[in-house]
Amino acid sequence: MNRRRTLILGAAGRDFHNFNVVYRNDSGYEVVAFTATQIPDIDGRKYPAELAGELYPQGIPILAEDDLEEIIEKEKIDLCVLSYSDLSDATVMELCSRVNAAGADFTMLGAGRTMIKSTKPVIAVCAVRTGCGKSQTTRRVIEILQEAGKKVVAIRHPMPYGDLVAQRVQRFEKIEDLEKYDCTIEEMEEYEPHIKRGNVIYAGVDYEAILREAEKEADIILWDGGNNDTSFYKSDLLITVVDPHRPGHEVSYYPGQTNLRMADVVVINKIDSAYPDDIDIVRENTRIVNPDAVVVDAASPLTVDNPSIITGADVLIVEDGPTLTHGEMEYGAGYVAAEKYGAAEYVDPRPYAVGSIIETFDKYYPDSEEVRVLPAMGYGEDQMKDLQQTINASDCDVVVIATPIDLTRIIKINKPVVRVGYDLQEIGKPDLAEVLKKFTG
Repeated sequence: MNRRRTLILGAAGRDFHNFNVVYRNDSGYEVVAFTATQIPDIDGRKYPAELAGELYPQGIPILAEDDLEEIIEKEKIDLCVLSYSDLSDATVMELCSRVNAAGADFTMLGAGRTMIKSTKPVIAVCAVRTGCGKSQTTRRVIEILQEAGKKVVAIRHPMPYGDLVAQRVQRFEKIEDLEKYDCTIEEMEEYEPHIKRGNVIYAGVDYEAILREAEKEADIILWDGGNNDTSFYKSDLLITVVDPHRPGHEVSYYPGQTNLRMADVVVINKIDSAYPDDIDIVRENTRIVNPDAVVVDAASPLTVDNPSIITGADVLIVEDGPTLTHGEMEYGAGYVAAEKYGAAEYVDPRPYAVGSIIETFDKYYPDSEEVRVLPAMGYGEDQMKDLQQTINASDCDVVVIATPIDLTRIIKINKPVVRVGYDLQEIGKPDLAEVLKKFTG
């Protein structure tokens, strides 16, 4: 039998999961390679033989998506499988057109086909875009469940940027575990807030193996989604977060619209800082595509540890990296805090950028006349050093940091720092406690 020569288009996460659950043991397909984008320094590596299974004793190469057409031609690819998230509908169709023009078929796997069934109840928190507020929503859900006496274990969407074999199953319970697994800033931003609240969180590469370990210590599994990806697990309750700062994106990004259509509960977040007309757009789109969903209104009020030093100061604002890059947000909580407390000037970080930070601006802000925020990029030690150098070289009075972690624990900053935090706060009824009643008893 001729195996279909297959190329999985990915970004070091969903692509590996799709391979593991659909293609790894299917002799009808030959996965020739993965491609990589969004995340720096992923291409050029291999998906290791130890994880790839008996059909792939040499492992599987990871190549740059930029070379898509050349790969299809050289490797005689029959099928390309789109396996990463947070793409506009137009970008998805552009990829499809490139693949079809090069002579291969193009497909996207259905969400149900890639979901693993748990022996424990599963609550999944997903979103329509990166940066909607999944993290604070998961923290709020866990808080409610723990108050009801439930043992909750979170499983985070993958961020396998290091040694994939070593990262097969990761368990985080204390801050030292972040160093143990050599985490990037992006990983720490997701794991550290859970750890500081006393939560156990799992992540890694093999999500069936991860689930089976988590089930041993959990009453309830909480899926903490990444980007706007669909859940890796079949859920008993799906909560999808939408963002009125980006009205219309809930019905024009992949696979965010899938999450919106499947949702049992839709959280309209950031109502405290969004325009009323934009809130109405998101609310109406939700009603049109998923009229049966329970809608919870919510805010993400800020906490600022030393707001007085922002007033009248020239500030450099450091925001969550993925939200500003492939999430396409122009600002985040740090900018909102700087506005609220009367910063004098917003320092453009581009003149001070070095190394990979320059590359980030060139890729995501190529035509911007003014940039008021610095993405906290940190996908490896070298990039963390570039971020540190950029911050320290910037001509500012104060650095306003709105990343989910204490960035000063990772890099040394030579200026006064203000930290900005945010948690979810429901507005009115129904609220999350009400929709979680069947889990809390």
